[in-house]
Amino acid sequence: MTSKLRETRRSARTPAIWRGRTSPDVERTRVQHGVRGRFSLPWRLVSGLIVLSLLMVLALFFTSDAFYVRSIAVGGLRYMTSTEIFSLTNVTNLHVFWIDPDQVRADILRSSTVADAEVRVGWPPNMVQIVITEREPALVWEQAGTATWIDLQGRVMRQRENRPDLLRISVDNSVVGPVGASVEQNIVSGAVQLQTLLPGVSALRYHPEKGLGYNDHRGWEAWLGTGTNMPEKVRIYNSIVSSLQVRGIVPSEISVANPDAPYYSVFSGR
Repeated sequence: MTSKLRETRRSARTPAIWRGRTSPDVERTRVQHGVRGRFSLPWRLVSGLIVLSLLMVLALFFTSDAFYVRSIAVGGLRYMTSTEIFSLTNVTNLHVFWIDPDQVRADILRSSTVADAEVRVGWPPNMVQIVITEREPALVWEQAGTATWIDLQGRVMRQRENRPDLLRISVDNSVVGPVGASVEQNIVSGAVQLQTLLPGVSALRYHPEKGLGYNDHRGWEAWLGTGTNMPEKVRIYNSIVSSLQVRGIVPSEISVANPDAPYYSVFSGR
């Protein structure tokens, strides 16, 4: 009976795992490991240092001469100068923070010679960088003793150099006053066509009623009006000249300004 009771007690015991002895000092060391000896700044002090640094940077930006525009970098120029472009920008001695690229572009486009402008604002040394696209002259327009350039759209520009390759148009003295900002598109289109149709003619005349014309080397004035139908007018003009020559008539003027009603006149007494 006693042996059975011992066996029952033995079987009722729960198996255990020995973990060894752990000293309270060791446990305390584990908990406090990594904390003791660490140094930390108050967050208010850190924030104050950041704000102070930013203020110093801003003070440097606004007090340093390096951030005020004294010059610009310009590309794409052929006729104009970088000094002329700089005078148009209105950014002289202006801080780079206050420069509006869109406004600078609008100021540059005030020049009739400029077709387009690209403006970039960055850091020193080239804080303002501009790429210019200039208008190309197509004609030389001489009015009231002043010669100007005209582009294909009729825009009037300042003549910047001598261009013998450009067709010259002399305006009749009956036109009073300086040339305006633009010339009628019909005049420009007609002149460009005549330059191709009449390669021997290097200069044209313009009359407000007769249009475009020239002095024919055979001794008379030829008037062809304006517009884009110059090939038709030149054919009519050549037909009239041939007819007059066959008949031995030397005209003083031939006008095909209106192709539906061309006419010629002769010197009195002939």
